Amino acid sequence: QVQLVESGGGLVQAGGSLRLSCAISGRTFSRNYVGWFRQAPGKERQFVAAVTWGGGSASYADSVQGRFTISRDNAKNTVYLQMNSLKPEDTALYYCAAAPLGSSWTRLTYSYEYDYWGQGTQVTVSA
Repeated sequence: QVQLVESGGGLVQAGGSLRLSCAISGRTFSRNYVGWFRQAPGKERQFVAAVTWGGGSASYADSVQGRFTISRDNAKNTVYLQMNSLKPEDTALYYCAAAPLGSSWTRLTYSYEYDYWGQGTQVTVSA
């Protein structure tokens, strides 16, 4: 079993910054990579960023490239999402999720590749 708990969401003005945290507990050694997804009301869940648990490789959606940075602290079993230059269109419920060993890095943007999910943290960006 793996548990994920997100924190750090809130209300911020456009142009501001937030840092989200995803604390991971349980069988963390059984994870391949950890990703962040977001879902706005009435829209599908979309990939934001992902990082490998061991190697540190990262990938980003085009919409956040250059503004968001994903990182992980293995000693703390925590993955972070630093979000800068926030825009109103970044408003969504943000989830972190973990993919098992054997999952493919080429499919990291697909939610079905992840088998454990957190409850989400709300990010609201005002204009």
